[in-house]
This record gives sequence, C-alpha cells and structure tokens, in this order.
Amino acid sequence: MKHLITELCWQNGIQILSDVAPTLYDDSLFKDRLRLFDLLHDCEALVVRNQTQVNAELLAHAPALRVVGRLGVGLDNLDLNALRERGIKVVTGGNANAISVAEYTLGAMLTLARKLTGADASTKAGKWERAKFTGFELFGKTLGLIGMGDIGARVAKRAEAFGMRLIAHDPVLTPTHFAPAEFGATLLLLDEVLRQADFVSIHVPLLPSTRNLINAERLALMKPTAIVLNSSRGGIIDEAALAAALSAKRIGGAALDVRINEPPGSDDPLAKFDNVLLTPHVAGITEEAQDRICIAVAQDVLRVLRGDRPVFSVNG
Repeated sequence: MKHLITELCWQNGIQILSDVAPTLYDDSLFKDRLRLFDLLHDCEALVVRNQTQVNAELLAHAPALRVVGRLGVGLDNLDLNALRERGIKVVTGGNANAISVAEYTLGAMLTLARKLTGADASTKAGKWERAKFTGFELFGKTLGLIGMGDIGARVAKRAEAFGMRLIAHDPVLTPTHFAPAEFGATLLLLDEVLRQADFVSIHVPLLPSTRNLINAERLALMKPTAIVLNSSRGGIIDEAALAAALSAKRIGGAALDVRINEPPGSDDPLAKFDNVLLTPHVAGITEEAQDRICIAVAQDVLRVLRGDRPVFSVNG
C-alpha cells in the first residue's frame, strides 16, 4: 500500500497518512504526468488539490487506487463518472475552509470599498492624497449572495454584523431553510439579485449550469457602482465580458481570487484596473483552514481504506 500527495499539503495531514503506510509527498508532482503515472501503479490513495487532473487517462495507470482525497471543495478537476465506474471513493475536507473564505470575502469588500490598496501604494510613494481615497461604508449596503451553502451562510453572518441588507439566489433553498431564515436573507431570482445588490459575491461550484453564469447580459443588470466578487471557481464569470464592463464603467469593480486560467498570464486584461482586486486563489489558504482540511482528508482517506464510512464523501 502506498499514498501519493501531488500538491500542497500541511504536515499534520501528511503525518497521519505516513503513520499508516509509505506516503510520498511532492507538491509539484502534478506537473510531471509521466512520473505521476509511474508512481500510481501500486498507489491505493491519491491526495490532490485543483491542479491534478484525475481523469480516465490517470486512472488507467492506477489499478490499485481505492480513494481520492480532494484538499478543498471544488471537483472540476475530477472525472466523477470515471471514478464512480471504478468504485473509487472521493473524499473532501468538507467545510473546513469556509471560515477563511468568508473572512476573505469581507476583507475584499472592505478593501475595495475603502480603496485600501491604492491608498497604501500612494502613501508609500510619499503622497498624502486623502480626498482621492474617499471610500464608502458597508453599512446599509445590499449584499447579494449567489449560493448560500456553508460559505455563503458564513459570509451572510459576517455581513449582518456590518449592518448590510442581505439578498440571495440559491435554487435549492426556501425561506425556511436555516441560512436565509437565521440571517434574514431574502431569496430572489438571480437577475433580481444582480439588479439590487451593491456587492455580488459568488459561492457556487463550477458546473455546466454555472459556467459563464455572470455574462455580459447579467453584468449589464448590475448597478454602475456595484462590485462583483468571486472566490468560488474561475469560469463562473465571463472574464472578457467583465473586462468590457469595467472598461465601459458599467460596474464599480471586482475582486477575483479564482480565474479561468491559473495563473492568468502576463497579458491579463483585468490587471490594468485600479478598482479590481486580484489574488492567487488564496481565499481558503490560511494556516488554520489548511491544517483542518489536510487532517480531515487524511482521516477520511484512512476510513475508506479500513472499510469504514467517510465523513465527507462526494460519491457515497
């Protein structure tokens, strides 16, 4: 039995797996498919993030594989049908990074509302431009949540403390579900959320139904002062349409932690805007969250290998 970890993992999770069986940890292994294929021949457990493409090609080189651990919540790099056909379990860290993503979302909102990055750069350059960096308060503004699951609900709780009005679109929820009922969020159709919100924060997975969910037509529905935030998955926002809307000043700004291409490259059309906050997929990357995720995934991997029921299983 052997365990492979192909991307960044915190030490406690590695140690849990290493205590049971030989565990190879190489956080750049996902870049070398041929070496990865060779190492998979006697691997029973594979632990990945979002870069390792676990598809039919990979599975053909993994005859002993029994479980895949996903260090995070997105599943778009996993071929779930191929894994299901092979009877390979997929486990995740559940909601272990939800607090970190929620805190990032509020931080991004505050950063853009108060123009903190520009004020910081200006002051460090020796200037003192108080009037230029007049921002606005979150208090009294409307936050529109697209998705109100583990992360969206935590964003709602924190936004409520700032005195924000909450609206949301989540087709699987009703007004009596915990999150909208507890935090006073009004559930609306997506287009109506976009029309009313001062901030739109995305918290849904990347699926065929959510790809380019925020496109040119929907961006046109938003207030010219509104800010859109995506800490979920690249591809949910049409980036070309977003760049066009920003250039035409049809919306007030954006915060993107996730991109269609990661990294987006040196010719990134969104990098030129002062009212856009760009970060390298770090919303859930805090020490606390990653430690929790790595431990949870490692423990569930071992549960599967023992024949026990995992806590956070995607496919049964």
